[in-house]
Amino acid sequence: MSRRNDKNLLVGLDIGTSKVAALVGELKDDDQIEIIGIGTHPSRGLKRGVVVDIESTVQSIQRAVEEAELMAGCDIHAVHACIAGSHVRSLNSDGVTGVKEGEVTQADVDRVIDSARAVAIPADQKILHILPQEFIIDHQEGVREPIGMCGVRLEAKVHIVTGAMSAAQNVTKCIRRCGLEVDDLVLSQLSSSYAVLGEDEKELGVCLVDIGGGTTDLAVFTDGSIRHTAVIPIAGDQVTNDIAVALRTPTQYAEAVKLEHGCALARLIGHEQTFEVPSIGERPPREFTHQHLAEVIEPRYEELFKLLRNELRRSGLEDFVAGGVVLTGGSARIEGIVDLAESVFQMPVRVGLPQHVVGMPDVVNNPAHSTGVGLLMYARQHRDMHGPELARSRGVKGTWSRMRSWFQGNF
Repeated sequence: MSRRNDKNLLVGLDIGTSKVAALVGELKDDDQIEIIGIGTHPSRGLKRGVVVDIESTVQSIQRAVEEAELMAGCDIHAVHACIAGSHVRSLNSDGVTGVKEGEVTQADVDRVIDSARAVAIPADQKILHILPQEFIIDHQEGVREPIGMCGVRLEAKVHIVTGAMSAAQNVTKCIRRCGLEVDDLVLSQLSSSYAVLGEDEKELGVCLVDIGGGTTDLAVFTDGSIRHTAVIPIAGDQVTNDIAVALRTPTQYAEAVKLEHGCALARLIGHEQTFEVPSIGERPPREFTHQHLAEVIEPRYEELFKLLRNELRRSGLEDFVAGGVVLTGGSARIEGIVDLAESVFQMPVRVGLPQHVVGMPDVVNNPAHSTGVGLLMYARQHRDMHGPELARSRGVKGTWSRMRSWFQGNF
């Protein structure tokens, strides 16, 4: 099989608590991304978004990447990866500088961003993103692109996202152990926003909720910019554990039951259909009703949505999200979740599917792959920062590194 030219390939690596997914996208002539390969593998070495077992995480990444390479017919050398977990913090900051030439240049923008990032953060945290919200030139607010505008004083309002240095280093170490380079580490909910939110929603104001396996990530956008981020340490795995305990069945069967028969709102169950659940040990399978399952699931999702509503209120932005709430992530694939969320948030809610990409309907129509697709879109927007020469040198080094790690692991 001939290998694809990797010049126009983008790779997103979604390292989650429940699964690792590697997505390969090809950039077309019209700047459209076509999904040409995907590899997934159960995640064994993460807990609530944070690496707790290096070896297991490396193996999961390797399996997912190898599957994606085989499907796409390419060699993967570098990836954009996501980072999540309750160690993530965020704050808003301001910066100010003088305009040297009377007209704003890139150097002036860099200086004012550096001024805004000069805030005290704990020694064990590192800055992941500095996201501009708006610029102010001589008291003229709401400027999005200041370069070329005339003025003498330039201010910037930015959103700073930080994460635990050790968590970022461990993720990077796991990826490099697989012979891959890390082009960038991207906040999970930020990457998801690229895939599921429209520009009109960001302008109007919207709250993005990415419900994964170990954590639920929240991001609030108003006036086209990100204003608040937060992480809630409750997600789909807690629902699965509740089902496993209530139905006395192994966790892997509880997850399958949740996806196949689960409903987040008990009152939507109109008839007493039953389903069979495997028991623990040698005991025979038992039957349960959909109503009983929904009564197990609903309280946990309701608790999660109330925590998210309280976080939204604490941010002071609840009255500014006229676009409502967008749910995405693997644990948003459950019947009745929109109705339950609307009753808690008291605003419009929809499930966000990956947009603006083509190919592989199983990926495009699945909210579980929002982060992976978003990583591809983030990579497309920032690809000019990595020149072809850098990509080529990384590719050679990545190949030799992968060969070396393969020999070390097998001999």
